[in-house]
Amino acid sequence: MNNQATYCIFTTNYHALYETTMKKFSFLTFFSLAIFAANTNYAQKQQRVLDPQNMRQGETVEYCTTHKKQAALEQNSAYLAGQSIVEAETYEIVKKGSNQKATIYTIPVVFHVLHFAGVENISDEQILNALFILNRDFRKLNSDTANVHPDFQGMPADIEVEFKLATKAPNGTCFSGITRTFSPLSYQGDDGGNQVDAIVSGNNVYNGQWPGNKYLNIFICGDIGGAAGYTTKPSIWGASSMQNGIWILHDYVGAIGTGSTSASRALTHEVGHWLNLDHTWGGNNNPGNTSSCSTDDNVQDTPNCIGVTACLLNSNTCTSDNAYWGFNIRDNVENYMDYSYCSKMFTEGQRTRMRNALQVTSTGRANVVSAANLAAVGASGNPYLCKADFSSDKNTICAGNEVQFSDDSYNAVTTWSWVITPSAGWTFASGSSASSQNPVVVFNTPGMYDIQLTATDGTNSDSETKTGFIRVLGTPETLPYWEGFEAYSSLNNLPNWEVYNAPNNNAFSLESNFGHSGTKCARLNNFGQAASNIDELISTNIDLSVIDTASGSVTLSFRYAYRKRTSSNYEYLKVFVTGNCGENWAQRKTLGGNQLSNQVVSTSWAPTSQADWVTVHMTNVTANYFTDNFRMRFRFEGEGGNNLFLDDINLYAGAPSNDLVLAISEQPSFEQLNLFPNPTDGDLHISFNTNVAGNAQLHITDITGKKVNSYPLHIQVGSNLIITNTTGLASGTYLMILDANGVQTTRSFVVE
Repeated sequence: MNNQATYCIFTTNYHALYETTMKKFSFLTFFSLAIFAANTNYAQKQQRVLDPQNMRQGETVEYCTTHKKQAALEQNSAYLAGQSIVEAETYEIVKKGSNQKATIYTIPVVFHVLHFAGVENISDEQILNALFILNRDFRKLNSDTANVHPDFQGMPADIEVEFKLATKAPNGTCFSGITRTFSPLSYQGDDGGNQVDAIVSGNNVYNGQWPGNKYLNIFICGDIGGAAGYTTKPSIWGASSMQNGIWILHDYVGAIGTGSTSASRALTHEVGHWLNLDHTWGGNNNPGNTSSCSTDDNVQDTPNCIGVTACLLNSNTCTSDNAYWGFNIRDNVENYMDYSYCSKMFTEGQRTRMRNALQVTSTGRANVVSAANLAAVGASGNPYLCKADFSSDKNTICAGNEVQFSDDSYNAVTTWSWVITPSAGWTFASGSSASSQNPVVVFNTPGMYDIQLTATDGTNSDSETKTGFIRVLGTPETLPYWEGFEAYSSLNNLPNWEVYNAPNNNAFSLESNFGHSGTKCARLNNFGQAASNIDELISTNIDLSVIDTASGSVTLSFRYAYRKRTSSNYEYLKVFVTGNCGENWAQRKTLGGNQLSNQVVSTSWAPTSQADWVTVHMTNVTANYFTDNFRMRFRFEGEGGNNLFLDDINLYAGAPSNDLVLAISEQPSFEQLNLFPNPTDGDLHISFNTNVAGNAQLHITDITGKKVNSYPLHIQVGSNLIITNTTGLASGTYLMILDANGVQTTRSFVVE
């Protein structure tokens, strides 16, 4: 649609308007960030009751809320006054016709991943896939442009805009173009300003502002107020602010990982807004509103429409564009600025509008693409290696398992050299070697391994060494398993316990002055920490394969002590288990809020008696986990409350016991051992007296010694009676073996 009239409005008394507005501007600049955040906060809170008319079919979020953000901003007269300067400057560019056809603009991009250690912490590979899609769409390299509806054949446009990862942070530090920030605000998206503040103070590259007139900042989160994506159009307000960026859900980034093909062009859509495009039906309404036929997206060659939420190729909703086109043309459903699932094009008119937006200085967009800025942020010229780095798919494994290493060096590498210390106890998997970019290594010997990567780009070289990076667990512990922390002087670098501390603040440590049993326990100094912490204590591997998967049972017991700091604290203690050494974890216990404790102590607290401790019995460790590589993980999610203490972690066969179930440490003796009836055609009774208590095993073998059945036992000092059923056994002679602490006592019996 023709936008000439729109710009003419703002040329009237332009100089007077400019002087009046600029007198206010220094004041507005100072408060713009605060006002922007306030407006954003207001708009987002209204969206938490989701608007179904603003959703694409089959989705559970509003596809785009940029028009709602804009509507909130435009309620402020000062914002509109600032926009008049932008429109006037844009009009001067339009008059000159300076579209710079031969110029390919480069926009430097930073992806900021705001995560809470969940699926939203997407991989670099997924982000690079999103960048590829963005460049593909803006350069018309997507093959599906050849399949647009016949009414629009020949119309898809190459925008001649490209996107490159910035490689220099605001302080000049070389980085990969991706930052990561750990914070629960990833899922508290009602205020995008708060999310940006979390990134500013907590990202892993540079803690400060990433100016919006130097970088296109893209914030990847787990929740952004119920939307899939949003941004704000070019404006004087916040031109240099970091909030002059794009918010997007992790599963609308790229087509791999948590992304999908159907959601992968949401970023293309939002960048269109960032470059001054409206939705194809105009800038004020949701799709499907019939009043949109009278609104304007300020682009001539996009037919009037009301917008769709599915791929309705024959949609033809407005006749108000007939005069321009000369006939009743269909809606351009396949346009990136519509809501369809088959978007694949921009038009030449949209191309012109976006490229004009990149020439406007007052919004900061012109500076973003300037040669000086591209050099300053490391987005000009060829990439080079400035930092070697790597990661792995896991850091703790059982012997015989493999680890996938990934080269994370930036920003260009041609050769790699891996060194693993010690040099024995591991091998490269088939297809991998010391010169592979992403090798797979099999670790066979328990211990701690140092990993070193030396990367080169042909000219530059850099090395990264991570000490104790891979932990290979040893021979599994046996049942019953008890941990009272009495044998340690520290929890650091233990072979059988791993401490995880994502925020890198206070972690689980050893308390040496008290415990529930004995004088030690595990302690987490949560008092005084900032809110939103995750701390974990993860066990070694334990052998549960001795438990019968059909009839056996296991109990996991532990004791904890905790108080709230304020009555409003809602913190969690969660227990996870795995049967495959940590390849997959399942949550099996959650204690939160008042269930964890309803008592409040406003000062740093510690238990003073056994009455301060709570005993928990978990009987839901099911047969799926009866393997020789069982592990357990205690996870505390803090919100600024008080301290937590753990003790007497006890894993044993059978029903819950309020007493500790320990292994037999003395030499056992079995006296008055009798089997009856013998012969038997049903139950077999086994009675004996013993001098020890603890776990034992009952084995049934045939006369050749072939094991027929095994049962875990918990025996007591004194008289014991065990009843086992023999109806499943064929007639013949069998052996009953009692095994306690390696001492075996054997008797024969006959099944009739």
